[in-house]
This record gives sequence, structure tokens and C-alpha cells, in this order.
Amino acid sequence: MAMPIGIDGLSPLAAGRLMIALAAPLLLVPMLAALLLRWFNAATLCAAGLLLAAAGLAWLAQVLGHGGAAALAWPLLLIGTGIGLPWGLMDGMALNVVETQRAGMATGIFNTVRISADGVALAMAGAVLAGLIAAALAQQLPADLPLLAAASRAALGDIEQATQLLPGQETLLRASYDAAFRQLLGLLAGMGVALAGLVLYLLRKERTQASSP
Repeated sequence: MAMPIGIDGLSPLAAGRLMIALAAPLLLVPMLAALLLRWFNAATLCAAGLLLAAAGLAWLAQVLGHGGAAALAWPLLLIGTGIGLPWGLMDGMALNVVETQRAGMATGIFNTVRISADGVALAMAGAVLAGLIAAALAQQLPADLPLLAAASRAALGDIEQATQLLPGQETLLRASYDAAFRQLLGLLAGMGVALAGLVLYLLRKERTQASSP
């Protein structure tokens, strides 16, 4: 039997199937975004993608823990669609700001920054999640316990190791993780909305400057 994965106890196969809802739009939506450029500019599409992703994150926070995999699949599909809209446009937008002879250099720099930023963002999200779990635990348990270490293990989905650090507190750890993860999703949704506004402002400002004599 496959070992369960993370806090929710999903098998590897079940977790993989659930992630299809998040990843599948990345195969199709970028092509749709290229077609939509006939009617919408890149700034609008990128902002719309960020807003869709933010809506999906807020939706996921609401249904988390209140349904099975089917309930999670729909918000994940919306998040994947939101990610996919600007995904196929970013390369072209990056190359448009450099001379043709420097296109190769710009592509290399852009891909390096994008991959590095993904890793940094994941690390920051994990750190925030661990901090939120630790804060929730601190409200219920004495401060002399290894709360941060247990929160770090819980943030990684290793509830067994976290329980070994805090014996008899598995129920509290799970509840703290659930509350912290909802808070993180809400924070990310808010950031998505803010970034959508920032993208619209910066790209429209750039077009205005480019069109001025």
C-alpha cells in the first residue's frame, strides 16, 4: 500500500491526480492567451491571470478541509488557468524590451531569474507557513517547548516528526496547520490582487512613455 502524503494523507497516486487540475491548464491556456492578444493587450491578460489565480486561492482556502479531492480540483483548475494566462506571454514581453541582437542574452537572463524566483518564493511561502503554525501553537502551549521545530516539520507535511517533538499534540498540530494554511492562501490571494494592479500600472505606463514623442 502506498504511504500517505502530507497532512491530508493522500496516496502518491491520488496526490498526482489532484495536481493534474493545477498543471493541465499550463498546457492549453498559454496558447489561448496568444490568441486573445488579437483583442486584448498583454497587460490586461497578465492582470486577468493574476486575478483568476487570486480567486482560486481564496476559493481553495474556503473549501480546504470541507470536501474531498473533487472539491479541491476546481479551485486548483482556476489557479492553473490564472497562472497559464501570463505564462505564454512573459518570454515575448521580456524580449520586446531589448535589441534583436541581444535576444539570446535576454532569454537566458529571464529564464534564470524566473527559475530562481520560483525557488525563493517557495522557500518564503514555507517559512511563512511555519511561522504561522508556530504562532498558533504558541497560543496553546508553553513557550519552552520546541514549537518552531515542530512547526517547521508540520509545514513540510511531516506530521509524524512534528508529533514526536510535541507528544500528544497531533490534533492541535493538525488544527494549527489547517488554520495557518488558510491564512497563507488568503495572504497569497491578496498579493495576487495587488500584483495585478501593479502590472496594469507598470505596463500601461511603459506604453504611454513609448508612444510619447
